Amino acid sequence: MQSNILNNAITVNTEIQHGKPVLRGTRIPIAIIIGSLAGGMSYEEVIQEYAVTQDQILASLAYFAELLNYETIYPMEKVG
Repeated sequence: MQSNILNNAITVNTEIQHGKPVLRGTRIPIAIIIGSLAGGMSYEEVIQEYAVTQDQILASLAYFAELLNYETIYPMEKVG
């Protein structure tokens, strides 16, 4: 992971959100930030909705991107 930036912005604690990665100092899961952006919300909308900073959004995206480096990706089969 991108060491200090992610360590300072993201935390995992089994007692917070069942151990899912969250923004440090909050109970906001990274998945909520990523899902909101994927759903079409702008940075500004996410900032207003969840009271986060642009740096926290960027850290969430960096964390997610880093996780993809450790995933095995399988092609999706066409349906129909």
